[in-house]
Amino acid sequence: MATPAAPTIVLVHGAFADASGFGGVTSRRQTAGRTVVAPPNPLPSLAFDTGAIAACVDAIAGPMVLVGHSYGGAVITESSATLDTVTALAYLAAFSPNKCERCARVQDPFRSPLASTSDPTSHDTPGAPQRPDLIITKEQFRETFCADVPIDVTEVMFATQRPLSLAALTGKATAVVRKSKPSWYLVHAHDNAIPPDAERFMVERMSAQRNPPPVRIRRSSPNQWRWPASSPRRSAPGPKHEPGRHLPPHRRPRRGT
Repeated sequence: MATPAAPTIVLVHGAFADASGFGGVTSRRQTAGRTVVAPPNPLPSLAFDTGAIAACVDAIAGPMVLVGHSYGGAVITESSATLDTVTALAYLAAFSPNKCERCARVQDPFRSPLASTSDPTSHDTPGAPQRPDLIITKEQFRETFCADVPIDVTEVMFATQRPLSLAALTGKATAVVRKSKPSWYLVHAHDNAIPPDAERFMVERMSAQRNPPPVRIRRSSPNQWRWPASSPRRSAPGPKHEPGRHLPPHRRPRRGT
């Protein structure tokens, strides 16, 4: 009996970034013989971003796993709603909103540092429903976004950051497909954008909404929000925990992690 083809891995980046942040992850998976696609996430609104990623995914033949980092988690949740070829969802320190929930709303009770480190752009952005867009200030960029990468790399990342429309954070989710598809979540214990407690809240909620529950992997290094770029090995786990394969039972974190 022929072995089924491994699903294509689709990597969806989050806010203030582009797909280059997945360079290390892509390289590791390609070296392992996997097909990887990392499309651009436009970032003007949740509805627009969802449509763009869904169109890209719909053009891919065969089964696939959608992997979302940070804001990209909300996008893969929405994008997979009408795509039967999506076999699993993987969330890397990402938003996992419920139906009719906004990304901004889910983290409000946890006081995200990003609320005080982002400013509106000095100009209106064409095509953004709520203009101007948001950027992370230079003074706070490294601490908030990429504290574990070299300073010279941080300077380049600041200069090339992708602004995020406020509509992306305030748009309401319309689907919760993770209830019917295998899901995998990696909590970042030192995230300076989405509070770790918000991530724990979302993954606990995911666990209560589906059976079997998603995998939860704890992380305790000082890496910050941009760690797919700084820690590609951790962001691209091997076959034992790879999204789309057999998912081991949910593991509750130890107290204090």
